[in-house]
Parts: sequence; structure tokens; C-alpha cells
Amino acid sequence: MTSRDSARQAVADYIERPVARLFSRLGLTPNLVTLIGLAIAGAGAYVIAMGNWWGGGLIVLFAGIFDLFDGALARATGKVSDFGALLDSTVDRVSEAVVLLGLLAYYLSENNDLGSILVYVALVGSIMVSYMRARSEGLGIDCKVGVMTRPERVAAVGIGLIVGHWVPVVVLVVLGVIGALTTVTAIHRLIHTSRMIANEDRDVQ
Repeated sequence: MTSRDSARQAVADYIERPVARLFSRLGLTPNLVTLIGLAIAGAGAYVIAMGNWWGGGLIVLFAGIFDLFDGALARATGKVSDFGALLDSTVDRVSEAVVLLGLLAYYLSENNDLGSILVYVALVGSIMVSYMRARSEGLGIDCKVGVMTRPERVAAVGIGLIVGHWVPVVVLVVLGVIGALTTVTAIHRLIHTSRMIANEDRDVQ
């Protein structure tokens, strides 16, 4: 088991499952929890757009943690469904885009062209990473490889905003790093899928 897998298991045991049990007792459904997470991300985007980056960063990190609970609740209550998985994936993409939209709105209000461009680059890179996974899995190939997946992006943006509230250039650096590493991750996933397809073709032959 890798260190990432060990950390993920610890989070599931000590955070996800206890919170999922609490949500179940409160009568919340997995899909409702997913939508609440989107609302939290939207609130974070508004705070970011208003220039309160440290507050927005905290909300972004909280929204990222909150995103863990819909799946945990679905498993705990036996309500796992294809639609729930689709809704969760869709809301993940929308939440990420909304947060970056808040940052874009701020940069546009400040006439910061570099910031606006870097937000766009980070958004496109994030979309491509998610698209490569979805397209590969549509071909029946598991594709979770890469260094800049969604959890890393959420953590980078959240922490970057908190620090960037006092040192604004940090946010520009974070956006540039996300743009670069999401490009690397998308290419990595393309190569991975290409190799898996080639292996499957050889097995058929």
C-alpha cells in the first residue's frame, strides 16, 4: 500500500465514516450533500472575488473536505447509484470552475491580465485532466495516474489563496504550477491509456 493509499484509508476511517453516520442521522441524502458542497464552493468563489483571499481559501479547503462525505454517506446508507456518481463528478467539475471564476472576477476587476490568463490556463488544464480520465474509463481503462489530480489542485488553490492574501504573487505562482502540472498529468494519462490499449491489442492477437 502506498503512502497516498494509507493516508486515504486513515481519512476514511477517522473522518469520512463518522461524519457520514452523523449526516445519516440528520436525514441528509448523498445527492443533497453533493449540492451543499457546490453551494459552499460558490460561497468561496464570492468571497474570493471580493478580495478576501484568506477567507476564500479556508472555504475552498472546507469545500474540498466536504466533498468526501457524499460518497461515504452513499456507501454507509446503501444508496450508491450511477446517477449519484455522475452528479458527484459533474459537481466536482463545476465547483472547481466556480472557484476559478471567482478568482478570474477579482483579476478582471484589478485589470490584471497575467492573473486572468493564468486562471484560464489552470482551468483548461484541470478540465483536460478530468476529461482524460473520463474518456479512458469510457474505454474500460482505469486512469488515475498523474501528479496534479483534483485533491492536489484543491489543496494548492486553497493554501495558495490563504498565503496569497498577504503575498499576492503566490497565487500567480500556484496558478502557473497548476497549469504546468495539469498539462503534464494530461499527457501522462494519454500515454498511460495508449499503452493500455496497445497491451490489450497484443493480448487479443
